[in-house]
Amino acid sequence: MSQVDINQIKELLPHRYPFLLIDRVVDYTMDESLTAIKNITVNEPFFQGHFPHQPIMPGVLILEAMAQACGVLCSLSLGKSFGGGGVYYFVGIDNARFKKPATPGDQLVIKASVARKIRGIWKFDATAYIDDEVCCQASLMCTYKE
Repeated sequence: MSQVDINQIKELLPHRYPFLLIDRVVDYTMDESLTAIKNITVNEPFFQGHFPHQPIMPGVLILEAMAQACGVLCSLSLGKSFGGGGVYYFVGIDNARFKKPATPGDQLVIKASVARKIRGIWKFDATAYIDDEVCCQASLMCTYKE
């Protein structure tokens, strides 16, 4: 089992608080798949407005967490770090579906697998789970640019 802690994630992605949405990678296989964790707390800044009386993590941020997991898998697979001068761009999303809301106290378990790589574009199948139930699933695409 290959793990990546938050300090290593910060070396692989340019995102920082409050937009760094991956807390830990619990397992990965380069060029194949990755499992990441996002712990959702009531202190998240987006809960102030979404929604104050019934806090729900915005779907676009769940997708962003999924995209960051894919970016970490790309970084690990290519041996590229954020300090290397390049950045990963989120270039596409297909078939996004939301099945269960994410609320404070939940833990998103994000599983991403490489569907294909063509001319520098990576396509992933990604799913976020809460308590083994699908929260969100989508096909995501990213690319690395110097």
